[in-house]
Amino acid sequence: MPLRLQMLGTGGAFAKRYFNNNALLYAGDFTLLIDCGITAPMALHAIGKPVEDIDAVLITHIHGDHVGGLEELAFRRKFGSGRKPILYLAENLVEPLWENTLKGGLSQDGVIHSLNDVFDVRQLMESQPVQLAPKLKVEIIRTPHIPGKPSYSLYLNEEIFYSADKTFQPELLEKLVRERGCRRILHEVQLTGRGEVHTTLQELLTLPPEIQSQTLLMHYGDEMESFLGSTGEMEFLRQHEVYTL
Repeated sequence: MPLRLQMLGTGGAFAKRYFNNNALLYAGDFTLLIDCGITAPMALHAIGKPVEDIDAVLITHIHGDHVGGLEELAFRRKFGSGRKPILYLAENLVEPLWENTLKGGLSQDGVIHSLNDVFDVRQLMESQPVQLAPKLKVEIIRTPHIPGKPSYSLYLNEEIFYSADKTFQPELLEKLVRERGCRRILHEVQLTGRGEVHTTLQELLTLPPEIQSQTLLMHYGDEMESFLGSTGEMEFLRQHEVYTL
């Protein structure tokens, strides 16, 4: 059974028309939430998806549009069903996620003292594929975003690349396609301005047409509609639609 993808949102950090770029990945009966940003709880409500239906969460990096909804998710599960969500993340993100992001809001004397009190934390190692479910294998690949802040893109079932926020890496994309059998690329895009910490549309348009044709664009700004028809062989992902990958 192929993977199915439903984008909770497709917007960049400052987009207002679109929810944060977070996704639900369906692998048979297993549901993985990729990132849980500020708007994730609202987006889940909009599509009628209960938080109890989420089997696990995977975090790519620690920015508000990717982790800002974790506090609500943790509280609703702890004081709802009491069942901890599984939380997958790179080992070097565990401490900063708690100490720098979640501790101030989640910690409670005698109740919550650490990330492990609200999540079943499972650390991932770079370039070591892990079987998260019978039909889902994930490998994290460190990709450049903000200097000094680790960020990890995903390679799903050894054939689908899901980018975190990242700068342009044409050599990585070509290697995945030509040497590792990648057949689908889900890539963030910055439509206007200089791509200092993101990949610009102009950069992606330099990719060979055969790689562009495998690429779907996400994490865009509110000006997306004005770029329809200007993305070469690439197409935009739309939030809430379900895609078979």
